[in-house]
Amino acid sequence: MSKLKSIFLLVLLTNNHFIRPSLADSKIYVYKEADGAIRFSSTPPPPSVQAKVFQGKKSGFSWYRSSGASKRGRLFTTRYEDHIAQASAEFGVRKELIRAVIHAESAFNPKAVSPKGATGLMQIMPFHFRRLGITEPFNPKQNIRGGSRILSELQGRYRGNTKLILAAYNAGEEAVRKYGGIPPYRETQNYVKKVLSLESRYRATLRR
Repeated sequence: MSKLKSIFLLVLLTNNHFIRPSLADSKIYVYKEADGAIRFSSTPPPPSVQAKVFQGKKSGFSWYRSSGASKRGRLFTTRYEDHIAQASAEFGVRKELIRAVIHAESAFNPKAVSPKGATGLMQIMPFHFRRLGITEPFNPKQNIRGGSRILSELQGRYRGNTKLILAAYNAGEEAVRKYGGIPPYRETQNYVKKVLSLESRYRATLRR
């Protein structure tokens, strides 16, 4: 099986709205192939290959789920300020929105990996890497630029409707199309509320 097919198969196996507890508890190995392709696997690579290992429940993913949508945790008002400003200017996405998405997705943990394989600050799935030009998904600048580009594309598709932009970022465009709006998934509904709340808080804080 080719390297790209291996990555694609992993995505197909893990990119489900609901996941088995055993998968969430398993280790995820992230490493580079000889040709530079990035591979995610639940199977350890050969001893000669250096890999980063992440435990699903300990990787910092989906912070909003563990902390609860109603809690008002601390804000991250200065982290990656330059990268966020650059991405905002390049793609026309509000800085506060980018920061709120990062906050909700990874709590500003650049090494976050979800059991589904979503990676980095903005929890980007591996099948997006090539078209977004991401070669180092844990690199904050690349990850923020890639995630902001996705937000920009969704912004154009949904004509600036932030609720639909966030719903599609979380659940996918097909789910938004299927339900004609925010899907009836508790996770997605909580996600949209959480990010909107965070964006409002960042806007109020950063514009003082």
